[in-house]
Amino acid sequence: MLNDIEKVYYSEEQLANIVAKLGKQISEDYKDKNLLLVSVLKGSVIFMADLMRAITVPCEIDFMCVSSYQSGTKSSGVVKIIKDLDINLEGKDVLIVEDILDSGRTLSYLKSIIEGRNPSSIRICTLLDKPERRVVPDLMADYSGAEVPDEFVVGYGLDYNEKYRNLPYIGVLKREIYSE
Repeated sequence: MLNDIEKVYYSEEQLANIVAKLGKQISEDYKDKNLLLVSVLKGSVIFMADLMRAITVPCEIDFMCVSSYQSGTKSSGVVKIIKDLDINLEGKDVLIVEDILDSGRTLSYLKSIIEGRNPSSIRICTLLDKPERRVVPDLMADYSGAEVPDEFVVGYGLDYNEKYRNLPYIGVLKREIYSE
């Protein structure tokens, strides 16, 4: 698995610093709010676990699983809900926690679904932003940990065909691995 990584973009230490910074800002912004963190499974689970520990204000959590990838590296453009939220969103200040903002299709769809459930507010927090791939140009993250170029990144929750999520860093997957 380690031999499949071309280079490391963000080390464990760099990721910890990114998460701490995001947690501090979110804590300040939500100190008098009814914060609900919504993790977009499966990719954001590691980021979400670390982020919620870095947030110093009360919060609730819930999980939603959506997919626009059948397998491989390209979004199909069709988003489907695999697991919906369990918590009523009315009156909640929802912060969608995502691993990567890429094309924007999935997050745009998810945001519109959540908006229809009458939360007090809705914002997006993404660990990584890949603006070069955006097809929903007006979708921006309110909190963004770091930007990555248009390369296939894995680790810290991000996967290729369900593998590499357990890497403690974010690295670029060698092209021959996903173009086979």
